[in-house]
Amino acid sequence: MILGAKIAVARAAGALSRRSGRGATSLPGKLLMRLEPSAIARLAGRLPEGNAVISATNGKTTTAAMVAAILEGRGTRLVHNRAGANMAGGVASVLLDAARGGAIDGDAGLFEVDEFWLDRVVPELKPRALLLANLFRDQLDRYGELETIADRWGATIAAAPATTLVLNADDPLVADLGRDSPPERVTYFGVEDDGVALHGMAHASDSKHCRRCGAPYVYDAIYMGHLGHYHCPNGDSRRPRPDVYATDVTLDGTRGARFTLHLGGERAVIDLPLPGLYNVYNALGAAALTDVLGATLEQIVTGLHATRAAFGRAETVAVGGRELAILLVKNPAGANEVLRTLALDDGELDVLAVLNDNTADGRDISWVWDADFEVLAGRVRRITCSGTRAAELALRLKYAGVEPERLHVVPALERGLDAALADGDGRLIALPTYTAMLALRELLVARGAATGSFAR
Repeated sequence: MILGAKIAVARAAGALSRRSGRGATSLPGKLLMRLEPSAIARLAGRLPEGNAVISATNGKTTTAAMVAAILEGRGTRLVHNRAGANMAGGVASVLLDAARGGAIDGDAGLFEVDEFWLDRVVPELKPRALLLANLFRDQLDRYGELETIADRWGATIAAAPATTLVLNADDPLVADLGRDSPPERVTYFGVEDDGVALHGMAHASDSKHCRRCGAPYVYDAIYMGHLGHYHCPNGDSRRPRPDVYATDVTLDGTRGARFTLHLGGERAVIDLPLPGLYNVYNALGAAALTDVLGATLEQIVTGLHATRAAFGRAETVAVGGRELAILLVKNPAGANEVLRTLALDDGELDVLAVLNDNTADGRDISWVWDADFEVLAGRVRRITCSGTRAAELALRLKYAGVEPERLHVVPALERGLDAALADGDGRLIALPTYTAMLALRELLVARGAATGSFAR
């Protein structure tokens, strides 16, 4: 069977799945790869401007949205898995959708790829540039320790010598991946502003030891988790000097952030419509990647200013007469940054916290004890706990110092949302884990408060 016929079969299967109500984000791609194992390589090879790949534990979807805003703003037609399906089946599906006879409807590919699938997808895509943004502890029951992923990433990089690397200088594990590459192959990005440094390393920090000799890193500044300015006391490694960096960082709570972007000897002030230092890092990665791909500083600034929140990542909707802000939390480092951002807002907080332990969340929820929920104590008016592990989350919040009378356990998400909306009239902050975020958005779409769907 020729490729065109295999594409037709996969598309028909996807259409049938959609009509049955099961969705089809990844199914057509999975079927196509079964029929044609080299489908990703063959279809991606049709893109005249090649491909770019983004991977990280946290921030892949938001960073990809920023990159898309920059590249599409300069007129590039993208084939992009913007629905968030970031394993091989999702990548194949978006390429399948863009295939037109023997051609493809796009100039370049932009793909966010799950950190554990990178070594299988990169050899097929053969990207021009690969952005590796961070490695944080996440779903240890599925992915194992960070060093395991870093080793797989290192092997992927070694097998793709023609790919330009864009690496986070402030993440020791990620930055170390560029150590053996020629300087012209690697672009580093990072933060250069001690005004946003933390007073000390958080309990949930991960990569604290030199990958070369095992000695604890010495930090001159810590920005988030284990990200910062570091060096090995034995001289085996140190933070590289970033080519793209941020100074004069101002964090405006959950509303946004502002910083000065330095790139190639030029600078520009960025008013980012997304909150938190984590989104400053996402913006720096997007700027560095698009610079490598040929975007000008003006195009980068315009794109970053035009970026809007991705599904569930600081997305704000109006529902039940209230403003609902959705901030995804899925591991200790990410949760701590969201909590740090919330702490900058004035007044008491109304919170809907949703903890699930489905496969895509990770069955092990012990990570909530490493997240610094203590910053919420004394700040909350009411917290409604929902999800499959609502009771355990309420227990964690009680130990964090939240007064019991302010805690309300409503496991069923729809009832929990209604209860949280009914008690109060100000802004409501939703803190869902991954599958909880998907379920919450489905509820909001059904009520007409949000549009679109997200990958499962």
